[in-house]
Amino acid sequence: MSGESIHYIDPQHIGIIMDGNGRWAKQRGHSRPRGHKEGAQATRKIIDACQELGIRYLTLYAFSAENWSRPDIEVKALMELLEFFLSRETKTLIKRRVRLHAIGRIEELPNSAQRALKKAMAATEEFDDWHLTLALNYSSRNEVLDAAKAFAQAISSGETSPETRDWADFAKHLYTSKIPDPDLIIRTSGETRISNFLLMQSAYSEFYFTDTLWPDFDKAQLEKAIACYHKRERRFGKTGEQIAQPTA
Repeated sequence: MSGESIHYIDPQHIGIIMDGNGRWAKQRGHSRPRGHKEGAQATRKIIDACQELGIRYLTLYAFSAENWSRPDIEVKALMELLEFFLSRETKTLIKRRVRLHAIGRIEELPNSAQRALKKAMAATEEFDDWHLTLALNYSSRNEVLDAAKAFAQAISSGETSPETRDWADFAKHLYTSKIPDPDLIIRTSGETRISNFLLMQSAYSEFYFTDTLWPDFDKAQLEKAIACYHKRERRFGKTGEQIAQPTA
């Protein structure tokens, strides 16, 4: 039946709010940086799992614009971990033919982190079957502000009509303009908020919240989230009856 086929279409794009590294470390008597290192290990496993499960697009909320307010030692450790992750995993991304993207105000990251990120993205830019996006110094509200500025400039230059009211024209100026909107948003650690992550893009996403802390999130947990997604009926403003109607 057409309704069942809609239910069981796997998500094409999953976004993950990776939360709980600090709590994981605290529960075990470790420092917060140790928790982030364990979280990085989980990240690698989930990248692999997504490819194994046929998930073509994965977006990870790696560092929010608000995270700069954390203690300096933790921010420094996160930036160093980002550089280490990129230097260590770029070869794996190339081997697996995964293209790396980054969204956020990247120009505000430390210079060394910017260089490492640009190098990794350049090394994978020829690939198109699999996509990994890191949200770094990311804020959805900042993204909307940056998009609005670019949109206004497009109108001023004549590239876009001042009469346009088409969301698609505006969305071309979002950081994510070259990737599809997420089908499923996952947040770990038991929190049930989305913390300024892909607010515009997740307008019709399904959400899955789990108590599992990010360092403990693995392929089995991901499969559980996808199984839950399969039970949802994605209507996009339509009725269930409209969705179930067979197409000509």
